Amino acid sequence: MPLLVSPAHPAGTLKSLRQPTIDGDGLVLRPWRGSDAEVVKAAFDCPDIQRWHARCMDSRDEALAWIEGWESRWDDETDASWAIAVEDRVVGQVGLRGVSLFESSAELSYWVLPAARGAGVAGRATLALTRWSFDVVGLHRIFLRHSTGNLASCRVAAKLGFSDEGTQRGVLLHADGWHDAHTHARLRTDRPSL
Repeated sequence: MPLLVSPAHPAGTLKSLRQPTIDGDGLVLRPWRGSDAEVVKAAFDCPDIQRWHARCMDSRDEALAWIEGWESRWDDETDASWAIAVEDRVVGQVGLRGVSLFESSAELSYWVLPAARGAGVAGRATLALTRWSFDVVGLHRIFLRHSTGNLASCRVAAKLGFSDEGTQRGVLLHADGWHDAHTHARLRTDRPSL
């Protein structure tokens, strides 16, 4: 069946780029390294991260497999993840999920370790990744969803000018059941306010 529109970006657009290191206003977003496994395990041992990301890790080997999986996701052009580092010390994660080159969109995800919270890490990392996604990849739309109970993520989205697009009912499954989710988005054409 013929398509009535061409893909916004051809297959291979992301894969043709080497996953970059991105400057983030005092932060460095860099590809994950095997040496980050202990930090990843510790992150997913954190009750707050478990609550909103609905997973834990039982071993360093599981964390290492999580890290190693990002390379194939980049090559498949479906997802990407960066370690957020301050002076090469990992303090969090920021990534793109559900990348659609055809529709020129992706969903943001992030978490920040407890010791780094309250310093604007999530906002600065999200801003840096959003700018890169618009300016280098040329994506049209970046969005994020979070449980309506996750007020910190709502504040990050509002501070960065991600428009509130409404509430999706019962769309996120967490350990304590189904959660409604707020959806926020920015378009590349919204960029002047970033």
